Amino acid sequence: MLTLLPEELATYVEDHAPPEPALLAELKEATYATLEDPQMQVGRVEGALLRMLAMLLGARRVIEIGTFSGYSTLSLAAGVPEGGRVITCDIDPVATDLAKTFWARSAHGHKIELRLGPAIETLRSMSDDAPVDLAFIDADKTSYEDYWEALVPMMRPGGLILADNALWSGKVLHPQDPSDHALVSFNARVRADSRVDAVLLSVRDGIMAARKRDEGDPGGH
Repeated sequence: MLTLLPEELATYVEDHAPPEPALLAELKEATYATLEDPQMQVGRVEGALLRMLAMLLGARRVIEIGTFSGYSTLSLAAGVPEGGRVITCDIDPVATDLAKTFWARSAHGHKIELRLGPAIETLRSMSDDAPVDLAFIDADKTSYEDYWEALVPMMRPGGLILADNALWSGKVLHPQDPSDHALVSFNARVRADSRVDAVLLSVRDGIMAARKRDEGDPGGH
């Protein structure tokens, strides 16, 4: 369980999260049994949060950067109404092949569209498409700022961008390697961006949440 909370408190949080759907529990087990770096998969609490936020936004168009084995993708799709779409981007055919086997078994799998290839190229190809309601960034940390700059213009006013691992196991406090420094820079950029209202949440490994502002929004920057 990846979390910055003490283990006993993290277990308490898990115990008070919604029940984990059986298919997602099976996917988690398959991820740990077959893939490298299985801890990259979002957990039960974060998955439930993604589903709830998609429902609250009434999100019909969702972009996910970083599919891995598809736990977060299915969580997002469960919060999207019929006729909505989750477009998920990744470069790993092995992990996404596992994801596709579980999507095929889900009642929400038909809402998911995988774009295999560099995410920044996918985003640029979509820049003139319909506005995005919700975006979730959970991929290579050194590209977070590039994804941010591509996504913000694509979001509708009131749309929400979420970036995972924003606390990076606490390494943002004493950055050393390129990923550490990249997340420190990303968090600072989001905080200073006048196009959004943002808050850094301590859920799991940290989630930066940013709502795109409308010109008439009060407060903010």
